[in-house]
Amino acid sequence: MNTMPPSPQTEPQESRWHRFYDSDLVYAFRHSPVAIMSALLSILMIGGALVGPYFVPQDPFDPAALNLMDGMTKPGVPNEFTNNVFLFGTDPQGRDMLSAVVYGTRVSLLVGAASVVFSMVFGVLLGLVAGYYGGKVESIVMRVADVQLSFPAILIALLVFGVARGVIPPAQQESATLFLLIIAIGLSNWAQYARTVRGSTLIEKDREYVQAARVSGRSGFAIMALHILPNVMGPITVIATINLALAIIEEATLSFLGVGMPPTQPSLGTLIRIGQQFLFSGEWWILLFPALTLIVLALAINLLGDWLRDALNPKLR
Repeated sequence: MNTMPPSPQTEPQESRWHRFYDSDLVYAFRHSPVAIMSALLSILMIGGALVGPYFVPQDPFDPAALNLMDGMTKPGVPNEFTNNVFLFGTDPQGRDMLSAVVYGTRVSLLVGAASVVFSMVFGVLLGLVAGYYGGKVESIVMRVADVQLSFPAILIALLVFGVARGVIPPAQQESATLFLLIIAIGLSNWAQYARTVRGSTLIEKDREYVQAARVSGRSGFAIMALHILPNVMGPITVIATINLALAIIEEATLSFLGVGMPPTQPSLGTLIRIGQQFLFSGEWWILLFPALTLIVLALAINLLGDWLRDALNPKLR
């Protein structure tokens, strides 16, 4: 009796999935309620910021979509003039706060993620070069990093932002605010990546596989990119996850101080700055919902980063 042999492709796929499911990282995640809750909150808020603009009542960035008669409407209470109901209420311009929070979260996440990518690429590149080549290059990079780490990141970002606005013509400053925020926050956080990668590179460059690649004639750039970089990505991933929450808070702080996103394109920090002006007059919802969103978003990402740091630390296993 002829029987068909089992397909040779299904078993490797299942085994790879089982190996991933039974890995130490996934096991630690499945047994950590804090990690599961923070991951769900992060996915929910990031997903809501990405797809939310397609479902919210209005575009808060479009003045034509606003109705001044809807201004100062309390959450869940019909407006006395238009009889419209807004879940999060409205601000003095009639802007729906739910729409503003969704769009503001989108702006804050964009600035935070882009600045983290910029600082990570810049810091990792300098750390690899400093650790691999050493000498004067290492001394200069590390001394600059030490000087920068002696100041709070918000002061560095304020300095970079202020210098950049002084160079750009006034007519182009508002349109360049998003780009300037990304550069300012990114330049204020690169030193952590550089120091971490430099320390890991000093260890990895003396390993046998690096020596073998050097003997085979590979260039220094190829060795750093193909051999050393993949082995230092664990700490970099942890730092990037934690710095995402810090970058969002830093952007909110800059916007709250009035040097961030303009009121026409508000981030969460801009909405908080606007809302605090109406707090003592009784319009508490203008401040509450953006502030609560910022707290939950930053806390969820920060807790996820803390768990990832502990899970990837072999000393804690």
